Amino acid sequence: MTAVTDRTPTRTEAAPTRRGLLALPEARWAAAALIAFLLGLAVQLLGGPTWLYWALYLVCYVTGGWEPAYAGLQALREKTLDVDLLMIVAALGAAAIGQITDGALLIVIFATSGALEAFATARTEDSVRGLLDLAPETAVRVRDGVEETVHTAELQVGDVIVVRPGERIGADGEVVDGSSDVDQATITGEPLPAAKQPGDEVFAGTLNGTGALRVRVVRDASESVIARIVALVAEASETKAPTQLFIEKVEQRYSVGVVLATLAVFAVPLLLGDTLESALLRAMTFMIVASPCAVVLATMPPLLSAIANAGRHGVLVKSAVVMERLGQVERVALDKTGTLTEGAPRVVRVDPAAGRDADEVLALAAGAEHLSEHPLARAIVAAAHGKGLAIPAAEDFRATPGHGVSATVDGRKVAVTSPRGAEAAAELEDAGHTAVIVTVDDAVVGTLGIADRLRPDAAGAVAALRDLTSAEPVLLTGDNERTAAQVAGEVGISDVRAGLLPADKVAAVRESAQPTMVIGDGVNDAPALAAAHCGVAMGRAGSDLTLQTADVVVVRDELAAVPKVVDLSRRARRLVQQNLVIAGAFITVLVVWDLVGNLPLPLGVAGHEGSTIIVGLNGLRLLSERAWRS
Repeated sequence: MTAVTDRTPTRTEAAPTRRGLLALPEARWAAAALIAFLLGLAVQLLGGPTWLYWALYLVCYVTGGWEPAYAGLQALREKTLDVDLLMIVAALGAAAIGQITDGALLIVIFATSGALEAFATARTEDSVRGLLDLAPETAVRVRDGVEETVHTAELQVGDVIVVRPGERIGADGEVVDGSSDVDQATITGEPLPAAKQPGDEVFAGTLNGTGALRVRVVRDASESVIARIVALVAEASETKAPTQLFIEKVEQRYSVGVVLATLAVFAVPLLLGDTLESALLRAMTFMIVASPCAVVLATMPPLLSAIANAGRHGVLVKSAVVMERLGQVERVALDKTGTLTEGAPRVVRVDPAAGRDADEVLALAAGAEHLSEHPLARAIVAAAHGKGLAIPAAEDFRATPGHGVSATVDGRKVAVTSPRGAEAAAELEDAGHTAVIVTVDDAVVGTLGIADRLRPDAAGAVAALRDLTSAEPVLLTGDNERTAAQVAGEVGISDVRAGLLPADKVAAVRESAQPTMVIGDGVNDAPALAAAHCGVAMGRAGSDLTLQTADVVVVRDELAAVPKVVDLSRRARRLVQQNLVIAGAFITVLVVWDLVGNLPLPLGVAGHEGSTIIVGLNGLRLLSERAWRS
């Protein structure tokens, strides 16, 4: 165990520069459209002059509609027709027959959706760039006994660099001299620093402890593990299935069909001798009753209600597409450290030697470790504080990297060291704990077992996810096999993959054709989150890259919330299907009436708006507290 001379960085260090929502032009246009709409609605409801609220609604049309209109026209140039352009036409048609409020609301919905999509894309790009900050820009290279500071991009395979205490390692390499403990959480996800001796591998971007190291570079900067994580995130994001809501999958055919049908409804009566005014009115009525407003609202309110309900309970679902995807999950893969466990080591056992008291052993160990900032030391001191023990003062503190600490406590030489094969530690290590030996004047007085404590809700959450998906969950971790097996056994997971690097986790996710949800919290989990059908990040200890890459963030860090939000998504999908049936029935009846009979325009508008209200209210059912608890 070692004392860390500089502050210990958190797992969210190297935060990327973030662009605010209003920094994006799409968001500013959407905000302008929303403000104009709200002002227009207020003037209209308060009985203000017609010209004023019409003017405000027109501002809403222009600010919120010009981008989708432009995109739709660009699509037309490529001989495609999307639903955005159809929505603009429907909104203009609504205004043409006096229903300008309905059209303005449709514009606001589409503008807001586009802004949120642009924001999510921008934040992901920012987070990937921020990941590069984990690797230092410079390193100290040694050539012919002379030290020189160089940019890490200039390092070549075979160069030797010096890494002083508290510095980040500048390249992937092999230790050739020195010993230290290195925090590798950003790469492997291990909660405790790893002891490094000559011949051991180290990674760029990981944090050195108190020992000085000389490292021989074994990979170029462009091929380092941290660089490969960036590449994996980018690759996974590009190859992920297109984000489409259910209704968007049929938008092309539907849009083309409505446009062609509207033209036919206008042209055929003219050819049969109808008047221009009558044919135009019938065609306009057809376009209104056949427009996908109710279909869009059939989809969005259930999903948005589910998002709002989840948010109220500490789960951030980033979009309606994500909420829909959650319900499609058939397989779950979980990280260990910070996901199934709390991500911080704690003293779980104190085994005193014969004739010794457990509290005495813990107090002596805490006294010796009090000056150290090593994670194990902090766990021992916290355990002593937790029991209300008086921690004795220490003198002559000394830390030896990879071995432990020693100090004079109450006039006695107390050492807290690694067991190195001691029989007293075998049982603790077999149980998946990290064991340390406490000696007083070179005599063993006790053994401490330290472990990353399991989340209280971990076993229940795993069981609930198994029931929802009818598939065995998978544990993916960079930690060692013994510790992974211990945690997996406690939560009831039989499929355990240990010792994985980020690329290995991606491969494990992609090996199955089933839609897979990955739950993690570290930088090393980010590529797997991006590659998954749906990625979920634990919010409290999650790295910035992980939080931005994930589709869902569990803000309150409650693992039990994950199966609840999956179940909520499935019920939202069922409501969407109900709403589509309702909307489809209304559209069919009104369209047939308009084509076969003579549907009055006001009645067509009333039927269209009525279906919109029905599906909207049906979707809002998921806002209730019962929807989350059931």
